[in-house]
Formats: sequence, structure tokens, C-alpha cells
Amino acid sequence: MKRTSGKRKLWRERFSILWSNSLAKTGLVVIVLYLIVAFLGPYFAPYDPYQLDLPNTLQAPSSEHIFGTDEFGRDIFSRIIIGAGISLSVGVMTVIISSIFGGLLGAVAGYCGGAADSIIMRIIDIKLAFPEILLAIVIVTILGPGLQNVVIAVGIQSIPMFARMIRSSVLSVKESDYVLAARGLGASHLRILFKHVLPNCMAPMIVLATLRIGTAIITASGLSFLGLGAQPPTPEWGAMLASGRNYLRAAPWVSTIPGLAIMMVVFGFNVLGDGLRDAMDPRMKK
Repeated sequence: MKRTSGKRKLWRERFSILWSNSLAKTGLVVIVLYLIVAFLGPYFAPYDPYQLDLPNTLQAPSSEHIFGTDEFGRDIFSRIIIGAGISLSVGVMTVIISSIFGGLLGAVAGYCGGAADSIIMRIIDIKLAFPEILLAIVIVTILGPGLQNVVIAVGIQSIPMFARMIRSSVLSVKESDYVLAARGLGASHLRILFKHVLPNCMAPMIVLATLRIGTAIITASGLSFLGLGAQPPTPEWGAMLASGRNYLRAAPWVSTIPGLAIMMVVFGFNVLGDGLRDAMDPRMKK
């Protein structure tokens, strides 16, 4: 019971530190609003985001279409709402893929050490030699365009960040007194790793995952902008931005609004991740 209450007190302290950070608070509000739109958007979108309305193409923002219409007369506000869920699913799925595979690789490298550590980290170093967006383009080109392949590509490119972070955390944790005690009591390596080591590496994992969601969203949007991600008529923000680039002079809202949506969401995840880092790092406590 004391252990549970101690954990609750620790999490309350971390949330208090997070909430005292005005930028992190702003990011949290942005992310909460984004999640509400992503989950409930399909229920209150005023128009069908796929319905063509050719007589009303490129209409400026008005009371009828608050964000205007695109080159096919589709309501941009409705497409932004539906696109929020698409971007969220892409960001979350890529982080799940990269955190699972990267976390396992980093945990094995850090805990086992020796040849396993050298082999895994050299493979990670080779992977880091390739620019992220270039590697994602190569993978999507091989697999073919589409959101599913974008998720795989962005997930693969993020594996080295999680692997290196988890490895460094495991190296600092595995020599702790409670780990040595568990080892002395005869606990198996798997039990020590998953019961005692990895749970104490979750704080930096949460911070990195929050930051990488924003990075994954902007990378996936960039691939869709290049025509390698979401295919028409999917209302993905990067694809919407690309479709409006030919109308920047006549109808700037077609590209500007999706671009602002991407900017705000990535900003929210970035400042929230920075706030979580400060809250979960004991050295940042005042």
C-alpha cells in the first residue's frame, strides 16, 4: 500500500511540474482539442468530406463553408476534421512500431552487452547514416504508395532513436541495487529485464514517444505531399496541402489551412514533450 501511495505522490508531483510550465500547458490543451476532434470529428463534420460540389469550387471562407472549399467544391473544414483522425492514427501507429522494435533492440543491447551490444549498435549506426526522410522515401518506393506503407516506413526510420535511448537507460539501471538484489535472489534474466529494468526506463520512453508522434505526423504529411502517402480522395493534411499548391494565388486557403493544422499539432506535441522531459527528469526539479 505504501508503495502504491508513493507512486501516486510521484505522479502528482510530475503533473504539478508539468502544469506549472505554461508552454507545456498550452501544448496539452492543443493535444486534448486535437484528440477530441480526431475521435468525435466524424460525428459533427458539417459536410461529407468526399462529396464533390463542382459548381462551388474554390469558394472563399464564409458562414456556409468556414474554411472555404477546395478545387472540387469539397468543404475544407470537414476534410480537416476527418484528416485529424488519419494523422493521429499514423502518428500513434508509427510510434508503437518504433518503440516496440527499437525498445527491444536497445534493451537487449544494453542488458546483454558484449557482442550483442556491438552488433546491434553497429546496425543502428549504419541506419543512422541515412537521412530520415530519404530512407522513408526509399522504403515507401519499394513497398508502394499508401498510408499503411507510410506507417511502416516512418516506424522503421524511428527505431534507432528508441533503441539508443532505451540502451542508455538500461545501462544506467541494470547496475542499481534492486537489480543486483533480484539477480542475487536467482531471478531469471527475462524477469529482471521486464520486471525491474524496463519499467524504470518508461519515463524517457514516454517523453521520446510524445516527441516522435509530432515528427511522425509531419514526416507522413511530407510523404503524402510528394504523392507517396495518402492517395486521393483521402482527406490527409499533407495530401490536401499538395492539392492546393496550384491555387496559392487564387485560393490560398486550400493549402494554408491544412498547413496551419499540421503546424499547430506538431507544435503541441513538441512543447508537451519538452514539458514531460522537465517533469520526469529529477535533475530539473527546483
